[in-house]
Amino acid sequence: MSATFILHGCWSIDVPPAVGSSRLFPKLLSPLFTYNHKLHPVLASISHSSAVDHTSSHSISHHSPTESSLILIRHGESMWNEKNLFTGCCDVPLTRKGVEEAIEAGKRITYIPVDMIFTSCLIRAQMTAMLAMTQHHQKKVPIVTHNESERATTWSQVYSERTTKQSIPVITTWQLNERMYGDLQGLNKKETAERYGKEQVHEWRRSYDISPPNGESLEMCSRRAVAYFKDFIEPQLKSGKHVLVAAHANSLRSIIMYLDRLTSQEVTSLELSTGIPLLYIYKEGKFSSRGSPVGPTETGVYAYTQSLAVYRQQLDEMSR
Repeated sequence: MSATFILHGCWSIDVPPAVGSSRLFPKLLSPLFTYNHKLHPVLASISHSSAVDHTSSHSISHHSPTESSLILIRHGESMWNEKNLFTGCCDVPLTRKGVEEAIEAGKRITYIPVDMIFTSCLIRAQMTAMLAMTQHHQKKVPIVTHNESERATTWSQVYSERTTKQSIPVITTWQLNERMYGDLQGLNKKETAERYGKEQVHEWRRSYDISPPNGESLEMCSRRAVAYFKDFIEPQLKSGKHVLVAAHANSLRSIIMYLDRLTSQEVTSLELSTGIPLLYIYKEGKFSSRGSPVGPTETGVYAYTQSLAVYRQQLDEMSR
């Protein structure tokens, strides 16, 4: 009996039962793709042995089976953030400041375990995740999974099991993209406020259910982002994996609204700084917000739970 896996939120892949611990995670993607029009939670069924190496995280006694870490990071400053332009779903890279913010974010989470990474399809979020992981104490390499075509899957396979064990799968999905700003994308925010009025632009940007012309409201963005989180990311946390999500202001606002049970009024006033990681602990079916780690030199930061404190101590011992 074959198992079906979903990656990138749109492709379903049938995997024969022969897939086991000796198979490398890129090789578990079958060339038999079928389009899937709905989100599906079966990504959670990817086995620990086939998708993620646990020799340096799960084999360390750093958590109980019901406890896992969730790190949320808004991307670093983008080139359009710098120019004060509406970016939305336009694919714009980081500035030098944004690169520095991503690296600093990595320093703040250096001792927090990461088994899987989810990002949007936009380069600024992907750059942030990759740069942050260059600072991680595990020294694992994030590898973007490619299943957009049979050739992409075949050509991106890794044939070294040792290399795979030192890798972290990165799953990209449009559902985590920034809110689509419609006709405002590429416009200067100050000039737009002068043209349409500050109150109108504020309503487009900060209301929950009012969208800019031909764009998405926060409510619309929330529907896709939270649905993806529930169907794909939350099952990973329930299985004991530690997850990093690098995304955008509005897709992350939406997820935090779900995690913290905020009202539509409360979420509109939620501000997320670029490049600042937020830590949540998932335990016994509940999410607990732990704020933002201050930095790797702050010993108390990693004492949010006993398991994280033990994990840091064991990583330190392994690196000596």
